[in-house]
Amino acid sequence: MISFNYEIEFCIEDEVRLENWIKEVISNHGFTPGEINYIFCDDSYLHKLNVEFLQHDTLTDVISFDNTVGKNINGDIFISVERVTDNANDFRVSFEEELHRVMIHGVLHYLGYKDKSPQEELEMRRQENNAILLLNN
Repeated sequence: MISFNYEIEFCIEDEVRLENWIKEVISNHGFTPGEINYIFCDDSYLHKLNVEFLQHDTLTDVISFDNTVGKNINGDIFISVERVTDNANDFRVSFEEELHRVMIHGVLHYLGYKDKSPQEELEMRRQENNAILLLNN
């Protein structure tokens, strides 16, 4: 089950479409969707989590906590809507495109993709782009 939770005045459109998309991406990688919780919040909320759990005193757009067991994907994905808005402006893309990118980014981590090295970052971006193409078709 994929759930969408809101800690701020914000609501994504077409939750069912996005849920089906996320499930399809997971299935296409040979995994099974379990319980995935999206929590949409502001910079302050996510910054506190970043400091408390990751010891990073910086702003970020997404933090994912992976509870995957075997091939059953589970986890909590926290997204700062403020960061997504700023990044969309910086990257000159729509808010929706950037939101979808960070939503699937967390899931891709659960599927084993990393983004620490330049090579890993390239592969992560390729996987994000493939997922976004799937959503837009």
